[in-house]
Amino acid sequence: MAWEGLPGEVRAAIEQRLGAPVVGTVTRPGGFSPGLAATLELEDGRRVFAKAVGPEPNPESPELHRQEIAIAAALPPETPAPRFFFSVEHDGWVALVFEDVDGHEPQLPWRGDELARVLDALTDLAEALTPPPLDLPPAGEAYDELLHGWRTLSAEGASGIDPWAAEHLDELAELEPRWGDAAAGGTLVHGDVRADNILLTAERVVFVDWPHACVGAAWLDLLLLLPSVAMQGGPPPEELLKRSASARAANPDHITAFIAALAGYFTFQSLLPPPPGLPTLRRFQGAQGDIARRWLDERTGLSKLPPASRPDGFVQRFRGM
Repeated sequence: MAWEGLPGEVRAAIEQRLGAPVVGTVTRPGGFSPGLAATLELEDGRRVFAKAVGPEPNPESPELHRQEIAIAAALPPETPAPRFFFSVEHDGWVALVFEDVDGHEPQLPWRGDELARVLDALTDLAEALTPPPLDLPPAGEAYDELLHGWRTLSAEGASGIDPWAAEHLDELAELEPRWGDAAAGGTLVHGDVRADNILLTAERVVFVDWPHACVGAAWLDLLLLLPSVAMQGGPPPEELLKRSASARAANPDHITAFIAALAGYFTFQSLLPPPPGLPTLRRFQGAQGDIARRWLDERTGLSKLPPASRPDGFVQRFRGM
């Protein structure tokens, strides 16, 4: 959406808070929000970044913006995130205004040097937000309604999934619930790190869009990022996972359990109809599901286990988690 597409009352309220009229805009395409994302050039020479969304076409989007308002306003200033200025609400529309970060999204396919910067920045981010500076729900609570894809497919029928998932659905559905305890921790995590939520400047890596932040294990953001990296031309997830000190120090079964839940989420979501106003989301989720399932099979060895050995060789292994 362009700046001119916002209701006049919303634009007027933003300009009033800024204390100057908007004389130019640069729309920032990409992402999955059916609303405004643009740099606003003000008459007095300042530049800010604004995002806004209304109740149509996706009625859930305004609530995500409201969640981000609460989180962005409370992030400590040292967080590598854009500085939040203010928000505006009018007639179901929600707008947020931030500092304008003079940076760019990572180049795709991923470049090795930019990927290395992002991985280092994720380590720094986890260290800076441990202990968590905000009182947010634990990951097990925040994502409880989302990470149950395998169990839902097992209960409701698995039409449309690939042969590997169909063959191992019972084992996957039994492993999946262990992700909640596995993901527990004392770090504030972004919860939605992808290339389109990252800006690279000459000096730093900035993480944008924080509505999904919660508290969990220090390696969560890395695991959430890796399927999209492989999908967008980067190295395989397991290769990058081994570069992370927090992941190497973690219980490997905990990481496998979370990958199982992530694979189930992407697999199940990709089979649903597109949400209103988000026509490309399911394809994006489906591509990440392909990566996550291969990654999970690599870690569990399910394809190599004969059926008779699975209860002791696979599922039983995770019962003590």
